[in-house]
Amino acid sequence: MTRSAWTMTEKPPVIVVNSLVSRGSVGGRAGLFALERLGFPVVFVPTVLLPWHPGHGPGTRTVADPALIEDQWRSAVQGWFGGCLTGYFGAGAQVEAAIGLLCRLRAAGPAPLVLCDPVVGDAGRFYVPEEVRESVRSLAAGADIVTPNRFELAFLAGRDFTRMIGNADLVDAARSLGRPEVVVTSAFAGPGETGNLLVTPRGSVLVAHRAVPHAPHGTGDLLAALHFGHRLGGAAPQEALERATAATFRLVELAAGAPELPLAAGQDAFFAPPAGIRVEAMGGG
Repeated sequence: MTRSAWTMTEKPPVIVVNSLVSRGSVGGRAGLFALERLGFPVVFVPTVLLPWHPGHGPGTRTVADPALIEDQWRSAVQGWFGGCLTGYFGAGAQVEAAIGLLCRLRAAGPAPLVLCDPVVGDAGRFYVPEEVRESVRSLAAGADIVTPNRFELAFLAGRDFTRMIGNADLVDAARSLGRPEVVVTSAFAGPGETGNLLVTPRGSVLVAHRAVPHAPHGTGDLLAALHFGHRLGGAAPQEALERATAATFRLVELAAGAPELPLAAGQDAFFAPPAGIRVEAMGGG
């Protein structure tokens, strides 16, 4: 179906390329649920199969063969797609296949919106091999929206993570990526807060909320998917981030210390007006 065939009440199909857990609400499970709940038909392409988030304990890890992924894409990805969201990759060849897919999609018709969540590490350490993260750097360089945490941003920008001590450093690093839209998760916020920092050529804004101890895994996955969905739905970058942040915060509250985000129980938050957040313009045109 071509782009012109979609009506105002229909939403375009999207592609999600991410990990898949048998149990839990992380990776592709979070993105798939959120985007389908927002009304987008999703073609889901798993990169790694896991029983649960590695933080819950050891488990079998199966990396999908890049050749099989290529075959799956050729079969499943037909016609025009409104967007593509990428997350965790288990092999560098998978990332290269994703880059090739995006090139074909862009050549076939109207350019899809591409969000790259560069899942390569956190808190000063990498958890993917060098070949994966270098390929992810190339993927992020061609994305419309990039959603790194502070450590991932430092890697993408070639900065020293230990010297990025304030949001001004994050804005500078985000701008150096040359992307139209960067959302930095785990940005610096006020005492007792955590926040997400939006950086565009027009300026930057911090969307903060109360920090919740022992938050479940998957908050970054859910935030990226919700931001992506709201942007595809026509929301401006700041509105999309406010809505995504507020909804993710609400699900963390509902989790009440549980190890998983309550996606089904908290899905009404995806559509609710933003609440419980603080918005601070950071300036800098």
